This record gives sequence, structure tokens and C-alpha cells, in this order.
Amino acid sequence: MELIYNKILEILKTGQVAAICTVVSTKGSTPLKTGAKMIVWENGSIFGTIGGGPLEYETVQDAVQVIKNKRPQLFMHNLKVQHEMCCGGSMEIYIEPLMPAKKLFMFGGGHVGKAVAKHALDLDFEITVIDSREEIFSDWTFTGYRKVAGDFPKVMPSLPYDNNTFIVIATLDHPTDNEVLAFCIHKPHCYLGMIGSKKKVATMKENLISEGIATEEELSRVNMPIGLDISAVTADEIAISIVAKLIQEKNK
Repeated sequence: MELIYNKILEILKTGQVAAICTVVSTKGSTPLKTGAKMIVWENGSIFGTIGGGPLEYETVQDAVQVIKNKRPQLFMHNLKVQHEMCCGGSMEIYIEPLMPAKKLFMFGGGHVGKAVAKHALDLDFEITVIDSREEIFSDWTFTGYRKVAGDFPKVMPSLPYDNNTFIVIATLDHPTDNEVLAFCIHKPHCYLGMIGSKKKVATMKENLISEGIATEEELSRVNMPIGLDISAVTADEIAISIVAKLIQEKNK
């Protein structure tokens, strides 16, 4: 059992997609009893067992579907009727997806970046705030985020981008926003947004296209100006509009 828990921790740390299948109740004669566990990956490979045979084969198929749907589900199995197994008892198997943690990379720790991090703390994001100014974090009174202080060109290539990465760009100035966007647009991500006026966004799009850095289609997938349109004015209101958009994308 210790081995399977170690494997679950490894899956969560490395961003793999899998499901954990647990026998939650049994009645009569069954191959294994309550508590038996098995991990199933999205390609159908397994670790551990919940009893083998036709029962295990169907459970693997169920687990792959649970991974696709991203929703846990309870399955009831009558071993004799459904699977023609001689033991003849029944089992309930609970299957829950093990989804990679959602990462939020906040480029810029100014007023808006600070407010975004603060409002996103209670959501299921691993938050990393990146800024070139170490002193920017000195008055942050909350914890629960990772700070990275360093020049953006050096920091950006070191970050672990994947399809569960949400990227918010709100740095100190327009050239730096442009630099971060030009890099991040070609990295795996679930969401990418940049702060700025409509005029700034139009100019930046034109420059990136003319320089051959990004295509019009790639830029059309970037949320800019960032956030939901709630007529936000203050840093907190802008941050709330951004976090609302993150929630919308996360829960699609």
C-alpha cells in the first residue's frame, strides 16, 4: 500500500494524468477486499490491482473514461452476472481522476500582480509571481505563493510550462510585457492573458506579426486586454476581473 501512495505522489509532482481506483465495499466472495487500490493512466497502463480478470479490464476502461470526463464516479460490479466470475460476490469501486495541479505564472508583482495573487490564493492554483525587483515583495503580508526575483529573460526559460499553466502578464512597462508575451505565446499553456489598453494591444499585435514572432491566429488566442469586462478601474477591480476570467477558463 505504501508503494501505491508513493506512486500517487510521484504522479502529482510530475504532472501526469491518471486515476485512482479504490474498492470501497464488497459483499460475498470477491478477489480482493475493501481498500484495494489500482492506478490507471490515460493510455490504460496500470499500477497495482483490484482483482484481475474481466473485473479489472472493465475498471481500466471506466478509469480512462473518468480521466476524460474529469469527474469521479462510483461503479457497482456483480461479479457473476456482469463478468461471469466464479467468486460470485459484488464490489463497489470508486474511481477519481488525479489531475495535474494548475499553475498560475504571474509576470509582474506590481499593484495588479499583487492583487491577482491575493485573490487567487483560495483557488486551486500553484501561484508563482515573477518580477525583476526583489524589493517589490517586501510589503506582501500574505503567503501561499512562490516568488521569483530575477531578470525575465533568465527566469522565463526555467519555468515548467504545460497544458495546465495559466499565464498573466502585467509587468512594469510595455516593452517587458511585449518580451514576455513573445516568449510565452510559444510555450504550452491553458490560458495566456496580457494587461493593456486596446491601443497598446493593437500596436503590440501589429509589431509581433510584422516581426514574424507570432501569427494573427496565435495572437487571437491571447486574452488581451485581459480579464472579463466589468468596467474595472482600481487594481483590485482589475485583479478581480482577471481572476474571474481564470475561473471561467479553469472550469470549462
